[in-house]
Amino acid sequence: MITTVQYNSRKLQIDLTKPIDISIPIRASKNNVNAWYIDEPKIEPVKDGEWTASVKNGACVNFNNIHFNPHAHGTHTECAGHITEKVHSINQNLKQFFFLAEVITVAPERLNGDSVISKKQIQFILGNKKRDAVVIRTLPNTRKEKWSKQYSHTNPPYLLEDAAVYLREKGVKHLLIDLPSVDKEKDECQLLAHHAFWNTKEKLRLDATITEFIYVSNKIEDGMYFLNLQIAPFENDATPSKPILYKIIT
Repeated sequence: MITTVQYNSRKLQIDLTKPIDISIPIRASKNNVNAWYIDEPKIEPVKDGEWTASVKNGACVNFNNIHFNPHAHGTHTECAGHITEKVHSINQNLKQFFFLAEVITVAPERLNGDSVISKKQIQFILGNKKRDAVVIRTLPNTRKEKWSKQYSHTNPPYLLEDAAVYLREKGVKHLLIDLPSVDKEKDECQLLAHHAFWNTKEKLRLDATITEFIYVSNKIEDGMYFLNLQIAPFENDATPSKPILYKIIT
């Protein structure tokens, strides 16, 4: 079903029957993607004495408890409350869910023994494009690795502070990336890119979000898309999320 969407002053045609899911699901498996030094997610039926809430075990329903951490176990969207003393909920601060997005592919460069994404790299790709959201796919990029990598103690690539400042000053409100964090794994809690993107030293950008642990298939071309940023309604700094891209026909 092709529909015309009025977005700001632009009319966009998108095909709602062809969503492109760039989320990584949470699975009860040691092969689930993982970071931040914790165990894998658990999805288990409720037990009450000898009764187990599983149809397979004789119950009339499946009734599971789910134990996970949104930051560590899959695609999640977070707000500035992730790094502020005052509690801010993603559910209270993300009030719009459709955005004009640019998908870009970046090969992190080496700097002082780390793999980093710099302002120069992003600036070269984006040029004068104005987008609400930027979706960053890093290279190398395989589904097997991005869906199951155990990131703890691996020092994965990260965004340099100047790159986050550039995106903020360019007016990007929503940053999506296929890494466990926009910041270095062990940085003595500086979180430079988080602070820069949310502008914590000046006017806090409570309407801006960072989505981490996405997976953008190599079949998806770089370019402009219509983004639907779906979140679960958790009153927390972060929540599992399901970003969906739609190709823009005209």
